[in-house]
Amino acid sequence: MTAKDSRAAGLAALASLVADETRAACLLALLDGRAWTAGELARHAGVAASTLSEHLGKLVGGGLLAEERQGRHRYVRLADARVAQLVEDLASQVPAAAVRPRSRTLREVSAGSAMARGRTCYDHLAGRLGIAVTHALTSRGLLRQDTGFALTDAGVEWFGAVGIGIDRSSRRPLARACLDWTERRPHLAGAAGAALCRHAMDVGWCVRIGSERAVKVTPSGERALFELLGIEAAGLC
Repeated sequence: MTAKDSRAAGLAALASLVADETRAACLLALLDGRAWTAGELARHAGVAASTLSEHLGKLVGGGLLAEERQGRHRYVRLADARVAQLVEDLASQVPAAAVRPRSRTLREVSAGSAMARGRTCYDHLAGRLGIAVTHALTSRGLLRQDTGFALTDAGVEWFGAVGIGIDRSSRRPLARACLDWTERRPHLAGAAGAALCRHAMDVGWCVRIGSERAVKVTPSGERALFELLGIEAAGLC
């Protein structure tokens, strides 16, 4: 088999891992950046534990998930940020009509609205919240999008002045564009996006709501976002 054929086979194998609704549901759930037990994922996907275990074995074997064991419990999480980017990028390509079924329960509609307002995308902010923050950083000259996503010198200084420490020890880019699957526009990812999200959660600007990835901005977060970036609370609704 040629090198070209080998890549083709690898791509086909990767695609087959995602091309299953149960496995896709697990990957989307794990975009919250946390480790889940097999039982939690089984309930989320609506399948039996034995069925879910088989799917998890394939995802772990294919390198998309990492497995951890603590006592009697088995936890899985996305293998790394690259897998999260792959899942989010694929989700953003799903036609809008396909993610808005004709009939949904009130609970599902509420959860979907909350996710659209604000959520975590692996380790950074997404939804209208993520877009608002990205737009504010760009309009203030702290982030450039015209030549690819990049923090400006003023942007690096801003992060430091706010007290947001950016981890530069990893090989991930400082700033990266991640296409938002609800807004269909890019939001800030990369080391800077992760640092901003972590800071927002640590100081209480944002809190998680429900069992999904949805987050909401707290009153103190609304004040901070307005004072630091001029983001109006009304723009986050």
